[in-house]
Amino acid sequence: MIYDVEKSKEKDIRYNWVSSSRFIFYVQLFCTIALFVGMCFQLYQHRYKGKPDVEIQSSTLYTPQYK
Repeated sequence: MIYDVEKSKEKDIRYNWVSSSRFIFYVQLFCTIALFVGMCFQLYQHRYKGKPDVEIQSSTLYTPQYK
C-alpha cells in the first residue's frame, strides 16, 4: 500500500518537481511560439499594400490649375 502511494506521488505534478518544471517549460514554449506566430500573422494581414491611387483636386496642387 505504501509502495502504491509512493508510485502515485512520482506521477503527480505536485510532488515531482522535475516533471512539473518540464511541463511548465513546454507550456511556456508553446505559448511563446503561439504568440509569435499570431503576431506575424497580424503583421501579414495588415501589411502595407502599396501606394494608393488618390484623386487630388487640381486647385490644391503645387502649381494649381484653375478653370
